[in-house]
Amino acid sequence: MKITSIGADISGNDVSCSKTLIKNIESDIPNLLNLGAYKAALTNITGDDVVISAFVPDEKLTTVNQGIVDLLQKNAEDLGDINGISTTMEGAGEGVSYAEAEIRQDRYPDAIIIAFDTYGGESFVHKVADSVMKAARGMDQVTDIGGSSLNHGQEIPGVGFVSDETDDPVVVVTVEDIESIGVIAGAMMGAALGNKNVYLVRRGSPSYVIPGSVIMSITAYMNGNVMDLAVPLSDKMKILRV
Repeated sequence: MKITSIGADISGNDVSCSKTLIKNIESDIPNLLNLGAYKAALTNITGDDVVISAFVPDEKLTTVNQGIVDLLQKNAEDLGDINGISTTMEGAGEGVSYAEAEIRQDRYPDAIIIAFDTYGGESFVHKVADSVMKAARGMDQVTDIGGSSLNHGQEIPGVGFVSDETDDPVVVVTVEDIESIGVIAGAMMGAALGNKNVYLVRRGSPSYVIPGSVIMSITAYMNGNVMDLAVPLSDKMKILRV
């Protein structure tokens, strides 16, 4: 089994996702279960970007991926990133962000998903995503790591090609022990926020930051249940005043 995550900017503006867009996507999520997904959800809403994630049997990956893109296209207020998908590398443009990771077959499917949103396609966001992946790599209880920046120039199963102009990366990490989610997510978050001009936001927050900045959301996706980790992790970071 795998987790697959596909992110896209399909909002009608550049800073947020409307309540209507979110409601329409969530109402169509059950269609992915009909295509063979074990679980599926709208996991991240970051500025004007959404990420749909699904736990899928390996043999259903291409079908579910295509179903996610169809769902995004159907509900798009602006086709934006959808238009960047191509059947050939030469025709690819700025498109959807795609990440996948393996899940151990004898475990409940648990994952951490980090999504980024840029206003002006700030190029340093890929360095930030890379630092997040490096933070998770080698940690105890991590099964696998996937990042959308690795998929530029590679064919996305069931979808097609996107170019290296694709911004707003997604990182997904599968976790073997639910009690390790906080440790791993905290390390990933710390690695991201250690970079310049990166800000953690709640799921669904608009990108109200000074231009030249990047925002990120961090979600625990546990056996189909979505939990926004921004608040509990930021609470743990508060300095004790004595």
